[in-house]
Amino acid sequence: MLAKLQKLGKSLMLPVATLPAAGILQGLGMIDYQNDIPLGALGGFLNQFVTPFMTSGALAILDNLPFIFAIGVAIGFAGDAVAALSAFIGYMVFTRVLAQVPLQMPFIPDDVKLNMGVLGGFFVGLWSAFLYNKYHNIKLPDWLGFFAGKRFVPIVTAASTMVFAVLIGMVWSPIQDVIADFGNWVVGLGGIGSFVFGTANRLLIPLGLHHVLNSIAWFQIGEYTNAAGEVVHGDLWRFFAGDPTAGMFMSGFFPIMMFAMPAVALAIIHTAKPSKRKFVGSIFMGSALASFLTGITEPLEFAFMFVAPLLYVVHAILTGLSGLIMYALDVHLGFSFSAGLIDYLVNIKLSTNAWLLFPVGLGFGVVYYFFFRILIAKLNLKTPGREEEGENEDDADKEEKWGAKPALEAEVNAGVDPAMPKASKAAQVLDHIGGANNIVSIDACITRLRLIVKDDKAVKDSELKKLGALGIIRLGQGAVQIVFGPQAESIKDEIKKIIR
Repeated sequence: MLAKLQKLGKSLMLPVATLPAAGILQGLGMIDYQNDIPLGALGGFLNQFVTPFMTSGALAILDNLPFIFAIGVAIGFAGDAVAALSAFIGYMVFTRVLAQVPLQMPFIPDDVKLNMGVLGGFFVGLWSAFLYNKYHNIKLPDWLGFFAGKRFVPIVTAASTMVFAVLIGMVWSPIQDVIADFGNWVVGLGGIGSFVFGTANRLLIPLGLHHVLNSIAWFQIGEYTNAAGEVVHGDLWRFFAGDPTAGMFMSGFFPIMMFAMPAVALAIIHTAKPSKRKFVGSIFMGSALASFLTGITEPLEFAFMFVAPLLYVVHAILTGLSGLIMYALDVHLGFSFSAGLIDYLVNIKLSTNAWLLFPVGLGFGVVYYFFFRILIAKLNLKTPGREEEGENEDDADKEEKWGAKPALEAEVNAGVDPAMPKASKAAQVLDHIGGANNIVSIDACITRLRLIVKDDKAVKDSELKKLGALGIIRLGQGAVQIVFGPQAESIKDEIKKIIR
C-alpha cells in the first residue's frame, strides 16, 4: 500500500510543478509599474502592453488545472506520451458528457452544474494510465491491425470515459454537496483546521505522502466565485483567484520555512564537534539558504528526522501552531511552489497583513534555535557533526567519506573505463543501490530519489550517507526513497544515462 501511495505522491508532483510558472506570471502581472515601482513612461508601457499578457498566461495554467492533473497523473503512473494523450482526450470527453448528464436525467434538476474540479482530472488520469498499462500491447486481427497496440489506448479511453462520466454524473450531485459542506466545515474550523493540516503535513514528509494531503487542501477544500462567475476550489486556487479569505493552509509554512528551519541549521552547526563544525557548516548553510529562499526544507528535516524523532514530532506540532497563529493574526499568504522568500515577494499583492510574517517568523526562529540546541546537547543526539566515528579525521578523510570513493562495479557495468581515478556521484549511487540490474524503476521529485528495486537489502544505507544522502526510507515491496536534496533530479538523470 505504501509503495502504491508513493507512486501516487510522485505522480502529483508533475502537475504541481507547473504552478510556479503561474504564480510568477500572476505576481508580476499584478504589479502597477507606475505606482508600485515608479518607472514613469516605461511603467505605463508595461501596464498597458505587458501585464495583461502575464495575467492571461497565469490564468491559462490556473483555469486548466484539471486538464494538467489528468495529463500529469497519467504520465506519473504510465510514463508514456500515449497515456498523456489519452488522458487529454479522456478529460475532454469527460467534461462534455458530465455537463450533459443533468439535462438528460429527469431526477437531476437542469440547473445543477456538476463540477469535479481537480478531482475529475485526477480520476481521468488514473483511468487513462490503467488502460494504457492494460492495453498498450493488445493484439487485434490483421484487418484491425492499425488499431492494435498503443493506438488502441486513446480509443478505449474515450469510449470508457464516456460511460464513466455518465455513471458518475448520475450520483455526483449529492457527493459534490457533501464535499462542499465538508470543505466549508474544515474552513470553518479556522485556526484549528490550519493547526491540524500543518501538523499532518510534516508528519507525512517521512513517507513522501504529504503531496496527497496537499492536493486535497490546496485544490479541493473551500470554494470561491470569482468576478467572472466561475467557481474555484482549494486554498491555493482560491488565493490566486483573489479570494481574500484563502491562505489558511499555506500561511503557516512561511515562518517555518523562512525562519525556523534556518535556525535549526544554525543549531546543528553550533552543536557539532569543533573539528567538524566548519565541514557541517558548509553543508547546512546552503540548505538554510535554500529553505529561506525557496521553501525546500527536506534536506534539513532529514538531518534530524531519524536520529531524533522526538524533535521531529515537536517540529510538526510547531508547524501546526504556526498555522494557528497566522490565522489568528488574520495573515493570508500563498505560494505557487513553496513558502520561501521568492513566493512571498511575488505574491505579496494578493496577501493580507503580509508584514506580520517577520515578527512571527523571528519569534519561531528564536524558539527553534534554543529548543533544538538545548535538546541536542542535553540528550546527546547524534545530529550531523556529533557522530562518534571519525572524530579525528582530517579534511582529506572527510572528502573521501562524503563522496570520493570510486564505484568501479557501476562504471564497468556501464562501459566506463575502470582506469578513471574517480567515479561520478551518480555512478557511486547506482553501485550502492545494487547496480542497474536491481532497479525496476527510478524517478525523482524535488528532493528525493524514488526507487522500486528488486532487493531493498542491496541498498547500502551507510555508503549512500557518505555520498550525502540525508535519509533512506523503505516503504515495502522494493519501494525505497533516498533524500539527496535539490540534486536528486540530476542524480536520477545521470543514473538513467549510465544505465542506457
